[in-house]
Amino acid sequence: MEAVNQTLFLLINAPERPNILASTLAIFLAEWLIWAVPVAIGTGWLRGNGKTGQMMLVATASGLVGMLINQIVGLVWSHPRPFMIGLGHTFIPHVADSSFPSDHLTLWWATVFSVLMQQGPRRAWCALALLGISIAWARIYLGVHFPFDMLGAAVVAALSAWLTLNAAHWYLPPVYRLAVGMHRILFSRLIRLGWVRE
Repeated sequence: MEAVNQTLFLLINAPERPNILASTLAIFLAEWLIWAVPVAIGTGWLRGNGKTGQMMLVATASGLVGMLINQIVGLVWSHPRPFMIGLGHTFIPHVADSSFPSDHLTLWWATVFSVLMQQGPRRAWCALALLGISIAWARIYLGVHFPFDMLGAAVVAALSAWLTLNAAHWYLPPVYRLAVGMHRILFSRLIRLGWVRE
């Protein structure tokens, strides 16, 4: 399996002198697009109704659980990144920690899968789910992940989304009350102006 993983990596990884447009796009996808997750969740919380707010909290919990699972997997089984074994070419700096599963893609897909499982707005979140594939490509292309790291991220993301959705009746009511209370304190002026929901 590792031979297949490495072969697929070399097929996707950028050459020593990559096309400037491809590398620029890959860097944006690999390092900056992840900020769309907190922006989407924050916008949903601030502008949506109570149901949307609860959906965003469950999605946040899914992302956090996914990252926790990744940390446990990394402690139990540490898999080197391509540059740690001198394979391919690397174009962005990265700490030499376990590559499997991808934290970036786990966070992305855990939140997106969570919203989709909760019957959230289909078109926008389906588009975000598909955009995760481009993030996977970019991080392999730039040399910091193997293809199987991305498959692992998909599995962890789906598992964390399922777990947090099915356990929501335990944690969501008190967390939602706390979040609403903090929201009303922090955004009282914007609420009065009608810029964010109450």
